[in-house]
Amino acid sequence: MSTDPGREAEGLDAYSAIVTSVAARLTPKVAALRIRSSRGESGGSAVVLTGESHLLTNAHVVGHSADGTAEFADGTSTHFDVVGHDALSDIAVIRADREVPSPPEYGDASSLLVGSLVVAVGNPLGLSGTVTAGVVSALGRSMPVGTRTTARLIEDVIQTDAALNPGNSGGALADSRGRVVGINTAVAGIGLGMAVPINATTHRIIDALLHDGRVRRGYLGLVSTPARLTPVQAEHYRQRVALRIVKVVERSPAAQSGLRRGDLVLAIDGAPLGDAQSLQKHLFADSIGRRMEVTVIRNGALVDAVVLPSELPD
Repeated sequence: MSTDPGREAEGLDAYSAIVTSVAARLTPKVAALRIRSSRGESGGSAVVLTGESHLLTNAHVVGHSADGTAEFADGTSTHFDVVGHDALSDIAVIRADREVPSPPEYGDASSLLVGSLVVAVGNPLGLSGTVTAGVVSALGRSMPVGTRTTARLIEDVIQTDAALNPGNSGGALADSRGRVVGINTAVAGIGLGMAVPINATTHRIIDALLHDGRVRRGYLGLVSTPARLTPVQAEHYRQRVALRIVKVVERSPAAQSGLRRGDLVLAIDGAPLGDAQSLQKHLFADSIGRRMEVTVIRNGALVDAVVLPSELPD
């Protein structure tokens, strides 16, 4: 089987043009972070977020530090303060004490498809701006995160084969148009990287960090896992997946409402659930103390429970 060298060259040139264009657009807007703490010095990357000198990075990059230094690709350096961080989404917002480059365009990770071209842009200390390209190798992945008091999954994590270099955590994952669709967060294995998606849920978290410095969440006191409904149930309830309760914490709002281990949660306030994030979307600050109607399948019958979420402790 023969190939046309001219067409191959055109394809490579088009690919190169996309990557170089994204790199040129984003590299000036990604900073290298230097953070000092009692454990020593650490680093990572951050992406300009607003025209008021805010930058976006990972919570695990800043840790429990209150400030640090950010250096851009052109050599300019600035001190920054941590505005807020949220370990349960691995997102942090920092603010520089001087003017920084204008923010890039932010996109929506829900527009990505497996096979979509993505470009990872970081600024690890000592490497002065690194760019790698690849494709989205999987969508809908989950990544466990936690604090000393609680744990959860970050849902809809983007998996990519764009190599992540040391210090790239907090850097940008961009689509072929240069829109930031994720924040690089972890190396999942040889040739695999993970990024926290930029989507509607992430924007709510960022907004809370910008205005309050923290993210308040409702607490139900249950552990659940996605479970497929039987074909008969799926046809009857018009959804294929629910959340099976595998644990109910004693004296929690879920326990007080009568929810039980083994219940299949179909919906909250009439909105169908199918994954952990679809539940977590209902548990931001406005859910605390607000009456919620939870619809479950129990022993083949529909049961409605009323639950009043309390506030998830930090």
